[in-house]
Amino acid sequence: MPSCHGALKGIKGSTDYTFVLAGNPNVGKSSIFNRLTGMGVVTANYPGKTVELNMATTTFKGLRIGIIDLPGSYALGAVSEDQWVARRAVLDSKPDAAIMVLDSTNLARNLYMVLQFIDLGIPIVVALNLMDEAEKRNIIIDAPGLSELLGVPVVPTTATTGYGLDDLIQEAIDVVRDSQRIRYHLQYGTDIEANIKRLAELLSPYDFGIAGRALAILLLEEDAEFIELVEKHTNGRSLLEEVKKISKEIEEKHGEETPLRIARERHGLAGVIASQVQNDAAPVVSDKLWGYTTSPLTGIPLLICALGVIFAFLFYGGNWLSTLFSDLWAAYVSPVIDGAIFTIFGEGHIGKTLIWGFDAGILAALAVGIPYVLTFYFMLAFLEDTGYLNSVAFLTDRLMHRFGLHGRAIIPVVAGAGCNVPAIIGTRVLTTMRERTIASALITLIPCSARTAVILGAVSLFVGWKPAVAIYIIVLTLVFFVGVGLNRIMPGSSTGLVMEMFPFRAPIISNIIKKTWYRFKDFVFVAFPIVLAGSLVLGALYETGYLWRLSSPISPVVEGWLGLPAVAGLTLIFAVLRKELALQLLVTLAVVIYGGGADNLLLFMDKTQLFVYALVNTIYIPCVATIAVLGRELGWKRAGSIMAFTITLAILIGGFAYRFIEYFNLL
Repeated sequence: MPSCHGALKGIKGSTDYTFVLAGNPNVGKSSIFNRLTGMGVVTANYPGKTVELNMATTTFKGLRIGIIDLPGSYALGAVSEDQWVARRAVLDSKPDAAIMVLDSTNLARNLYMVLQFIDLGIPIVVALNLMDEAEKRNIIIDAPGLSELLGVPVVPTTATTGYGLDDLIQEAIDVVRDSQRIRYHLQYGTDIEANIKRLAELLSPYDFGIAGRALAILLLEEDAEFIELVEKHTNGRSLLEEVKKISKEIEEKHGEETPLRIARERHGLAGVIASQVQNDAAPVVSDKLWGYTTSPLTGIPLLICALGVIFAFLFYGGNWLSTLFSDLWAAYVSPVIDGAIFTIFGEGHIGKTLIWGFDAGILAALAVGIPYVLTFYFMLAFLEDTGYLNSVAFLTDRLMHRFGLHGRAIIPVVAGAGCNVPAIIGTRVLTTMRERTIASALITLIPCSARTAVILGAVSLFVGWKPAVAIYIIVLTLVFFVGVGLNRIMPGSSTGLVMEMFPFRAPIISNIIKKTWYRFKDFVFVAFPIVLAGSLVLGALYETGYLWRLSSPISPVVEGWLGLPAVAGLTLIFAVLRKELALQLLVTLAVVIYGGGADNLLLFMDKTQLFVYALVNTIYIPCVATIAVLGRELGWKRAGSIMAFTITLAILIGGFAYRFIEYFNLL
């Protein structure tokens, strides 16, 4: 992934025009970006930030246009990472114009960030999106009137169909070519404007790389980044003293802090503008659906049904697809790969090791990626396109606050039951690193489909379904207490849930397929190389016999504390490549030691040992693909802490469970 500054510089230097695409997460901004650019998206992060920018180029009437898709946010402050990255990208990329995407069904709320862009002095064009939904609600918006009030071009659009997008790009180009098309004349209250002007005049002799009016507003809003910028200047301290004096005058006049007053002025102005150009909305069926899905009385049963469908589809459908894929691979692909490798490298250690990687390793990656990850992404895109995810976020917000999260976290947490990898990537919808860290830690404890396979194959089959259910109860209890504990010990607090009532709508299959592919492509590039390399290492250790030498160092923990045979410990270590390999590898290694009958695990492990084995395998860090994604999303320090925590937790809980079961003779 390229550095953010390098990527911004690159896209700016290789295009005729560069536009930033801004708006909150629920206005169809991503759909506009995908419609305009298609494939070939490049992502980049600012140093220390995990929120991504999407960048791509497109051709319009012979011109090469660069589009920078800012993170979806509701403002351009520095409260959360998405807001900070959005603003920083605007200031660093110095775009030719900004395209502001608004929700036509909720105009007043959306105009707030438009006014912030105007305050920054950046040329903008407004995309009045979701016009199809506005029509359903009998909402009429006077687009020319809105354009006149804002002093910028306003273009009605419908991203899902592409309506108005050509006109939108043409207007953005015209704005760059003719600066007279922008006529900013909006003003806040008389005294606020007078103080902004007064401060801007004080700042005008100095070059801070930003317009005087914009800097004056940011300083009055007590923006830490720009206060630090001014403070470093030779006359910085005296300038900031003047800022404090002006701010104090505003506070004394209005009886509230200056940042709050400016925000109130901006919200008020947005409301006044909206009231002048928009009529009242008429209730529609989607409003009733929103009510049913957000009311606890009806929403919770609907959510349980929805989650049940998701889990059933991932587990049963995924298992069926995985088995089908594995059977087809074994019948048609494995013989070709094995034959080619043995022909070239022979049937010695090298050839057999390569088989582990290029046959079993690729199969392992595909057998998870296609049935589980791809399937999950398809369902996630479907739920997003219908608007149901927002209802779920509202419904579960109070529960998730116990864990220091908000409602948006529920979907990736639950989705971890299918596969932890896409679920952790899904935590990008959370706004702070604290929330993403807590959510990711909880997701790693959720039994994914691979760990469920071990629970069913080792415990349910040989011990009974009740002990298998007990493992789920233990793990979910751990998830609850870990979530509450992390919320208490980690500094900071959860953010509030601020989002639009995104209307329910019929999903469009082309949008779902595009979203699914973009996300699955990310998984492929992260997980596949690691699984392949890990399989080659495991194969080399197995074929050369070094695998067995590793049993001695781990014997005190595996045999002494967990009460398991050493061979089980080896499988727990190497099954980090893929969790269901724990069971497969256990049988494979056991057959080598105990003979062909050892595929019945009760021949060399009793019921208590099988229960402890599955429990430990379920709790500790899922797999190398999850580790890689944790490192990428959270940074390796946080990823390492989560790995160490889950391993320690698994060993402690496993040892206590072994002694508890033995003492009370439960199995």
